[in-house]
Amino acid sequence: MSHSFEYPDFVARFYDIIYKKVRSGVDTEYFMNKILGTSGKVLEIGVGTGRFFINALEKGADIYGIDISKSMIDILKTKLNPENHYRVITGDAASTKLDIKFDLILAPFHVFAHVLETTEQITCLNNVYEHLDEKGRFIFDVFVPNPKLMAEGINEVTDFEGEYEPGRKVRRIVSSKTDIVNQLLDVTMKFVWDENNKQAEKEWSLQMRLFFRYELEYLVKRSKLTLVNIFGDYQENLLNSDSKEFIVVCKK
Repeated sequence: MSHSFEYPDFVARFYDIIYKKVRSGVDTEYFMNKILGTSGKVLEIGVGTGRFFINALEKGADIYGIDISKSMIDILKTKLNPENHYRVITGDAASTKLDIKFDLILAPFHVFAHVLETTEQITCLNNVYEHLDEKGRFIFDVFVPNPKLMAEGINEVTDFEGEYEPGRKVRRIVSSKTDIVNQLLDVTMKFVWDENNKQAEKEWSLQMRLFFRYELEYLVKRSKLTLVNIFGDYQENLLNSDSKEFIVVCKK
């Protein structure tokens, strides 16, 4: 990706404990079923610290992972036997070339929203196309923009608080504002945690791209991929006014 997207060490450190609570019950069953229902090779883009990857590998999936963030990959490798380190690499999904074709490529948990520029989005989709086998599929999700949050933003809302070690707590405080014209969400995450008998505090700011339905359809049509469908939730129901996720399914 042309922009830098490296998770700071303190974000990677607390990633597992936070998203086990706030995300696993949302999308885990869907993506795990897709992975385990694939007989061939699977690639997870934005593999992170292995929220899906570890479980899938233990259950026998022939899965590989790529992530642009070295800090996340470093944590993932600590969970793997060295003999499986070859399965995960630090790299950019828009430009990295692998000598492998995949039956399924996934980009879960809004990974695609971190690709901010249209030209790079097309490049990324085309690179995915080149790595699919002839009957391969690509599935990614992005959130449906919330008009209320776009208008009002979020001002220092605590979305997680809990122990990361016995007797030691971490808290994450989130703020966001929307650049509607450029379809960008500016997010700031403040982490406050217990460390060496005192309280540590650090902030991380990032941007995410807002996508709309017909924009997603047009993006896929501009790429080499073929759009299969855009669903409105992880049960693959049709889009409706209550949908909070776009689940985009493409094929080669």
